Formats: sequence, C-alpha cells, structure tokens
Amino acid sequence: MHLGFLTGCMGNIPLKEKAQWAADHGMKSIEISCWPKLNDRDYSATDIDVAALTQEKADEINAYLKEMGLTISSLAYYDNNLAADLKLRETVNNHVYKVIDAAEMLHVDTIGTFVGRDHTISLQDNFILFEKIFSDIVNYAEKKNIRVMIENCPMTGWQVAGLPGTISFSPELWREMFSRVPNKNFGLNYDPSHLRFMLMDYITPIKEFKDRIFHVHAKDVLVKEKVLSEVGVFNKQLFDRPGESYWVPTMPGLGDIDFKAWIDALKDAGYDGVISIEHEDPKYEGSLEKVQKGLEIALDNLRPLI
Repeated sequence: MHLGFLTGCMGNIPLKEKAQWAADHGMKSIEISCWPKLNDRDYSATDIDVAALTQEKADEINAYLKEMGLTISSLAYYDNNLAADLKLRETVNNHVYKVIDAAEMLHVDTIGTFVGRDHTISLQDNFILFEKIFSDIVNYAEKKNIRVMIENCPMTGWQVAGLPGTISFSPELWREMFSRVPNKNFGLNYDPSHLRFMLMDYITPIKEFKDRIFHVHAKDVLVKEKVLSEVGVFNKQLFDRPGESYWVPTMPGLGDIDFKAWIDALKDAGYDGVISIEHEDPKYEGSLEKVQKGLEIALDNLRPLI
C-alpha cells in the first residue's frame, strides 16, 4: 500500500505544483481531478482538461510525474450520470467518455465517477436506466483495458432535500449494480466515511466486495451523537433556521473511523493499492496553507498504519 491524494482540494494551482508537493511529502501517487472547466460541483477541479488533452500533453505530464517518482492512481470525475435533465445527462456521460480516452493517453488504468440518480423516476427504473448507460460506459472502457469505479457516496440532498442523490451507496445497492453490470472492470472507490455517517458497518463489506475494490478514499467523519439525537438519521430539515448537521467530514485520525482496523481489513482482502486522501474537512479549508496542513495531518496519522 502507499499514500496519495485527490488533487482538487488544492484549488487552482498548477497540477505540477500539486504533484511536487505530493512527492516532497512522500506520496507515491496522485488521483487527478478532471471535471470540465465549466461545472457547478463542489470539491471539483480541472487539473487535466480532458476535452483538450493531446498525446503530447499526456506524455509531458507523465514525464514530470516519473521524474518525481509519482504515478496516477485514477482520473476523477464525480457527477450525475443519470440526471433527469436529458441535456445535462448527455453532457455528463460524454465527459466520462473523455475521461476514459484521457486515461488511455496517460496510461492510467482506472477512472472514477458517480452513478447518480434521476429523481423523477422510481429506484427500480433508475436501475434500468443505470444498466443501459453504464453497460455502454464500462464496455467502452473495457476495450481500452481501463477500469470504471463508483465512489459510495449517497450525495444526500443533491436533487431533492433529504433524499439520496445516487443509487450506489450501500452493499444492498452494490449487489444490484454488479448483477446488472457484471464486467470485471467495474468496481468501487471505497470510502469508509460515507458508510459511517449513515451508521453502517464499514469493515465487514470489504471481504464480500474485495474483488470490486479498485481504489480507496481515506476520509474521516465525526458523528455528533447529541445532534443526531435531536435531528435523527434524516438530518437537519429546517435549513432556514439555526442548527447543524449530525455529521461533519474530518481529516483521517480526527473522527470516528478506525483506520487501523480498516487498513488491516483491506490488507487481509488482498488490497495493495493507494490510500488516497480525500480532503473535505472544513476546519482545514480557506487557503492553500490550511489545505496542506490538513493533508499533513492525514499523512502523519495514516503513514504508521500502512
């Protein structure tokens, strides 16, 4: 195993500077944010503009990463592939194909995205739509020897307040997902924090889905039991009034996740890839210096465990 991070958290500084920081801090890979230049997603970045990528530029990126002793663990583009708005859905789907093409140029074997959800139709009909869209995406990637993975975030409130914005956030749903798109190049970017804040077991599923875990995110979460007792699992509802969420993302080691147990379970399952730090801790945002301090805390807490 080795450590890396998702690059988008460092904002708009050049990718080369982000990579150098990673190398200087002992990381071995980076997970590169590849959203379109025009998008409205939080925690997004365009560290590689895949729509404009040429083989010459891809070779240039690989050359300086090699000099730094880094590889690319994945290209990241997490958006709603099942969006109810057909124009938006087409835009998102098309960008996923561009990310796959970019991965081929960069000799990267994995890309990550969300499934998403069409909030105007039933869950069952969403799975029918998922099967159609993702069979095509995954088959396209398979021909290029590239894996497609889904991060297990529920994206609560993405389309409708209080409701999940994806159909791919639990073991129950993963079984349905993989039964409909069984390709071996289709898997998970496994993030324990999402399972924890939904009050779920984040250790046990590792054994069942070990062959589908292609990549993992190291993100912690703090569940505020007192707030939970006030608002319940559906979380705060009156957004126009004072109050707080019962959970908050934190840097690894500052929340509830038992990273030693989680990493040991991954090792037992045969996982030997990246532990990619996904920085969403609000206490360490607002400036590049704060973001980097947060990443340093994560590195200090994770490094002894791998």
